[in-house]
Amino acid sequence: MTMLTSLFTAVSGLGANGTALSVIGDNIANVNTTAFKGSRANFGDILSQSLGGGGNLQIGRGSRVGSVQQLFAQGTVETTGNPLDMAIDGDGFFMVREQSGAQFFTRAGQFSVNRDGYVINPNGNFLLGFLADGAGNITANIERINVATINSPPNATAQLSIQANLDSRETSPIVPWAVSAATGPAAGSYNFASAITAYDTLGNSHLVNVYFRKSAVPNSWDVYATYNNSASGINYVQVPGGGPLATLTFDTNGQLTAPLLPTTGNFDFSAWGATNPQAVAFNFGYNTNFTTQYGSPSSTIFQTQDGYTSGSLRALSVSQNGVLSGVFTNGQVRDLAQVVLARFTAPSELTKLGKNLFAESNASGQPLIGEPGTSGRGTISSSALEAGNVDLAEEFVRLIAAQRGFQANTRVITTTDELLNELLAIKR
Repeated sequence: MTMLTSLFTAVSGLGANGTALSVIGDNIANVNTTAFKGSRANFGDILSQSLGGGGNLQIGRGSRVGSVQQLFAQGTVETTGNPLDMAIDGDGFFMVREQSGAQFFTRAGQFSVNRDGYVINPNGNFLLGFLADGAGNITANIERINVATINSPPNATAQLSIQANLDSRETSPIVPWAVSAATGPAAGSYNFASAITAYDTLGNSHLVNVYFRKSAVPNSWDVYATYNNSASGINYVQVPGGGPLATLTFDTNGQLTAPLLPTTGNFDFSAWGATNPQAVAFNFGYNTNFTTQYGSPSSTIFQTQDGYTSGSLRALSVSQNGVLSGVFTNGQVRDLAQVVLARFTAPSELTKLGKNLFAESNASGQPLIGEPGTSGRGTISSSALEAGNVDLAEEFVRLIAAQRGFQANTRVITTTDELLNELLAIKR
């Protein structure tokens, strides 16, 4: 009876080592699969018979595969250049959703934007995240990330800054200040001019010309401003309609003494359908650097304004904490969403579904959902993908061991068969 048992013992060894070979083969087949997590066959023995009360009289019945354990060791991160390729450095999983609404988890961060503007993986599953409101504030609403209808609204100019040097050697113009709506200021009625573009509430651009005229009063300059209020761009409207916008005064060292605070001018852009009036604050300096009056040629040193036109989405970027930002054609950057990550207490107990997808199980526990970089979920590397964690050298060693184990068990069967033949030969 014991001799026959050895046949079944060897058969169990064949089955166990055959399963191990299948697991190893699957690992090797997926060596280049993005974010693939290798598995390991864990063997256990089988106890069949106890011949006595002590442990030294127990006979084993072979081996079996007790479990196939998923190994969630971190894979190497490889750069790709695609900003929507994302690799997780940590224990988290991306959350994706099928068209049917079923929710899954994946480590593979190969994402792109489909024709409807949704961020999807190669299987067409939607990437989930915290959505942002129109102002770019991240909310607690987890939904499919969509960038199709997102644009950047215009921002009307509210503040305009010009830092210049006005040549102290200049003299007051003889020609009186006068402005023609068609041709602008009279020739010779100013000493220096600077131009800058401003925007109305609808995002239309308007050329603002700032003119500096040396006053008869020493160390004093009158400032005038005009803007175009026609689609042709050739007319000049003075702001304000009467005298100068401001009068700059300097000390004997060429430093501005007044005005140090902004001077407000009202613009009328109603012909374009924009808000009227539009108040614009003029600063004659930037930060702590003011306009000067030195004995060198007049020049514009620096100028800026805070308005911009509307813009469409030009590019996307993803930060380490998963914030998906849009870069718009008007130069603005706004947060659009934040990718969420899920973490599991027992990730090796997740159910494998194929296509790099996992589903939660009773043994894995429920997903702990939150922001990247919190509670052990890991951070996100943009323009990068996580490679599989299969070590080919290690797999080949396991392959040889499983192969030898399989061969050894076949030898047990052939040897037992020879012994049975000898036993049958006794009768002959």
